Amino acid sequence: MTTATPPRSLSAPSSPTLRRPALDWRVRFAVLSLVWGFSFLLIKVGTDGYAPFQVTFGRLFFGTAVLAVAMAVKRERLPRGARTWLRLAVAALLLNALPFSLFAYAELTIPSTLAGICNATSPLWGMALSLVALSEDRPTRRRVAGLGLGFLGVLTVLGAWQGFHGLDLRGTLMAQLASLCYPVGWIYVRRTLAGGGHSNLSLIGSQLGVATLQLTLVTPLFAGFPTAFHPVPLLAVAALGALGTGFAVLVQYGLVNEVGPTTAQMVTYFIPVIATAAGVLVLGESLSWNTPVGAAIVLAGAALTQTRAPKAARQGGPAGARKPVRPWRR
Repeated sequence: MTTATPPRSLSAPSSPTLRRPALDWRVRFAVLSLVWGFSFLLIKVGTDGYAPFQVTFGRLFFGTAVLAVAMAVKRERLPRGARTWLRLAVAALLLNALPFSLFAYAELTIPSTLAGICNATSPLWGMALSLVALSEDRPTRRRVAGLGLGFLGVLTVLGAWQGFHGLDLRGTLMAQLASLCYPVGWIYVRRTLAGGGHSNLSLIGSQLGVATLQLTLVTPLFAGFPTAFHPVPLLAVAALGALGTGFAVLVQYGLVNEVGPTTAQMVTYFIPVIATAAGVLVLGESLSWNTPVGAAIVLAGAALTQTRAPKAARQGGPAGARKPVRPWRR
């Protein structure tokens, strides 16, 4: 997954005035799973012809273009205020520019299958961080067990009992760091941008625009300009941006609005399966037994970390005793 599902507190209930989408949510859920699952293959193909920073810049450019069109169609206004834009700049770095670049660099030396599985650890990192940074997220035995199980799965994927033989440690650490960026970024957004009166489309479109500007400044310094035209990698980067970033974000927020964040975030558990299948079948990447087994353990642990305590326990007393979290209005 290339962008994380927004936390529950950033999601508002669907409005009764919204027109029901033509496609059933299950179809859109499947499409989103496929698009994000194939994103890691597209990154690998893109880096065959272009430098990682160039791939990230192209991805952000095409993704921003899609969201800019959507904002124009819906007549969305850009956020106002210097403080909001500074916060969007930090969010753009944590949720877009940095993790996208790290995944691109990681796939220079690790297969796309491993990158996709590393991405699945994002809920594990998120659960661990939320216990420290978010006071309303209380640890439970089940969630702590899920955290331990998930990281056991990571060790299985990496073949820890073999001393990580044949594993590119640098690329793997980059992929894990990219996965860590998403929950860090969402915690930051939850603390600074939630409840600001801006629509999700306006915020994410502006955020991607800022991330594109960040890569516009960084790419010439560290990667220069492309010296040759590579049509297949360029098409991969365009698809990665237009579909895997811009279009996917629109589908994601539509799902969150219609079926809620809990159901929408289940897409996380399909992405590594699709990424692995795409890497093996299309790119011919090798697959040892510990990779799918470890991935299954990671997903089981991630699923456990997403379970919630009973309502009364979460509220700490009678219904209504806990103050509601103000949603990020859509």
